Amino acid sequence: METAEARLKRMAMRSWRRGTKEMDLILGPYGDANLAGMSEDKLKIYDQLLEENDQDLLPWVLGQFPAPAHLADLIAEIGDFARARLARG
Repeated sequence: METAEARLKRMAMRSWRRGTKEMDLILGPYGDANLAGMSEDKLKIYDQLLEENDQDLLPWVLGQFPAPAHLADLIAEIGDFARARLARG
């Protein structure tokens, strides 16, 4: 059984090592800023999101295609986070 600490480390690593640099730069900082404070329910959804292909995730985050209903709120939050980071420079 995976410990809570090991789970967060795995999810953080998977956020930074996606397969495409674009998603590394979106999910890595998001994970660093948010994973430790997520509820169990949100962690489960984020873990599901980490199983998705980057080729699907990026258009969802960019708003080019609608995200699946079970991921839509989290995808919107991640997109807002990424846009705010870009605006800060």
